[in-house]
Amino acid sequence: MQVHFKIHGQGKKNLNGDGFAIWYTKDRMQPGPVFGSKDNFLGLGVFVDTYPNEEKQQERVFPYISAMVNNGSLTYDHDRDGRPTELGGCTAMVRNLNHDTFLVIRYVKRRLTVLIDIDGKHEWRDCIDVPGVRLPRGYYFGTSSVTGDLSDNHDIISLKLYQLTVERTPEEEKRDREVYLPVVDNLKLPGMEAPLEPMSGLALFLIVFFSLVAIVFAIVIGVIVYNKWQEQSRKHFY
Repeated sequence: MQVHFKIHGQGKKNLNGDGFAIWYTKDRMQPGPVFGSKDNFLGLGVFVDTYPNEEKQQERVFPYISAMVNNGSLTYDHDRDGRPTELGGCTAMVRNLNHDTFLVIRYVKRRLTVLIDIDGKHEWRDCIDVPGVRLPRGYYFGTSSVTGDLSDNHDIISLKLYQLTVERTPEEEKRDREVYLPVVDNLKLPGMEAPLEPMSGLALFLIVFFSLVAIVFAIVIGVIVYNKWQEQSRKHFY
């Protein structure tokens, strides 16, 4: 997907906000707190965030582009600019420019990449590159934006979708068809840890039983060794 956009307004030095999002989600658009759309979504969100909400933010410069894959259980942390669930991102100075600005979202063989063309040079620059992304087929594309006490104009000039020609083996084709829930391989995020299953009564009984057997066995061996040692000591004495 190629997105042609323009962000402009009168605010200076971060007195603007808040940004816009590009969506690929299971459900149609529903109003909510994540750049104008609902939280706990199923799918992919790419965010162009123009305002730093975290007060102690020093590691990144805004505007900032980031991506998030959600299986419906994660919450976007607005106060921390989505950092706990971010897959990757980059700084993108996209406000009040006199030339066209673009971003491209590519998804090929479970690899998600985001590239930007914001310098007026007609050159693509890498922003996000995440392997192991599994996205189901048949979701909805969309876009949303949000403003608060501060505001900006978020113009989506065009959205262009391209079907890429990619050679796939029958196994890869079957594997892609069998994705039913958005997920990222080998990625641990808050709320994604599997809870530990409680130990069953039988398992607890077996552990206690074999522990007692091992203790009795150790005591018997200890007594035998001690008796042998005493017998050898008496022989040496006589």
